[in-house]
Amino acid sequence: MSSKIKIATTSLAGCFGCHMSFLDIDERITELAEVVEFDRSPLTDIEHCGPCDIGLIEGGVCNSENVHVLREFRKNCKTLVAVGACAINGGLPALRNFVSVEECLLEAYRDGIGIDNPQIPSDPELPLLLDKVHPIHEIVKVDYFMPGCPPSADVFWTFLSALIAGREPKLPYELVHYD
Repeated sequence: MSSKIKIATTSLAGCFGCHMSFLDIDERITELAEVVEFDRSPLTDIEHCGPCDIGLIEGGVCNSENVHVLREFRKNCKTLVAVGACAINGGLPALRNFVSVEECLLEAYRDGIGIDNPQIPSDPELPLLLDKVHPIHEIVKVDYFMPGCPPSADVFWTFLSALIAGREPKLPYELVHYD
């Protein structure tokens, strides 16, 4: 049995910028790999989250698939971290909360400029849109919030180093920013 801490990551409704920022820890990722094992993440080809110590989730919750993935993470992760503005407060995806889902779909698929064959997608394989975009704490219990848009590589490093060492993560004010 591995003594490494198991980490899983995923992205819901967002731009994937938090994951890109996480990868910006550059060569420190080799230090991290010495003490952690990655479960579901863009670094692996694992599609479902298994039992993990830490789950990092970026993005808001905008559809039924997001809800399913988020609940799977909560069920399987001892510690769940909302990463970035979208996961914490809905971020940019939540701008659609000011219009109805119908208005949003009409603008995007029927009334948009340059659309040759305007139609709203209705494939049963597409996840059902929620009436609004939710921050993840409105759907499941969240243990920690890692702020930023995106959190910088140094925020990821500082935050994860503390969690892995069993300490309460504390982020100096100067590390947290919204680009």
